[in-house]
Amino acid sequence: MRIQPWKYIAVAVTLSAAHALAQTPTPVKPMATDAHPSFEVATIKPSDPNSNRQGFDAMGDRYTIHGQTVVSLMMFAYSIDKHQVVDAPDWARTDRWDIEGTTDTPGEPNLHQQQEMLQKLLADRFGLKYHHEKRELPVYLIQVTKGGPKLTPAAHPELEADQNASTHGSTEITVTITSATMADFILGMQFVFERPLIDQTGITGKHDFTLHYTYDEAHATDPNAPPGLFTAIQEQLGLKLDAVKASIDVFVIDHVERPSAN
Repeated sequence: MRIQPWKYIAVAVTLSAAHALAQTPTPVKPMATDAHPSFEVATIKPSDPNSNRQGFDAMGDRYTIHGQTVVSLMMFAYSIDKHQVVDAPDWARTDRWDIEGTTDTPGEPNLHQQQEMLQKLLADRFGLKYHHEKRELPVYLIQVTKGGPKLTPAAHPELEADQNASTHGSTEITVTITSATMADFILGMQFVFERPLIDQTGITGKHDFTLHYTYDEAHATDPNAPPGLFTAIQEQLGLKLDAVKASIDVFVIDHVERPSAN
């Protein structure tokens, strides 16, 4: 599964996928769904400050992460928004890291197994310790529009969720999410929005999502251009975002440190 923080647009979104295509690896069987993998070996080093490459990529038993902060790693590992990480030191939001490693379990990990691996890595190599609290924060409630959802049932529900993004010019983005639950959809979109997303749709099961939108609405002067993200979600998915304040779970950082030596 490849998940890209789509906010980073052209270079960041496409490089990992392009690398994967260039490699054309031999297909690897999925990891057993009841497995609880860890990194057998993981190398962590500061990202090149001149590089725009960012993202997460699982290919067989190899897992690669580019240009991620501790906070963005937590966003992926725990399916949360950056505002749900509280009391983190400044460096945890600014210092970016590249991580390469292999799993200790045969097969390619699914989304939730990747999250478990990162949770363990954050604890083992970054010394992450935290506790939970409830705090009132600005959020977006995801709700169904009056016309009802416009979602396509997953063509292959037996497969794991897969999320990809491609760019068209400098402002247009197409996001494709297949075999995905609403929780999977929210996980990917948390990298785009500036507030936590809370699912109030009541939608169950797996679906195939496609969103085509203009990244920067200020540039959407062409009447034939795709809509901005909020409008696209409403018109193309039959969903809407309601901006409110709500009491939600936050991760209060008790301890975190720059990673131990490789």
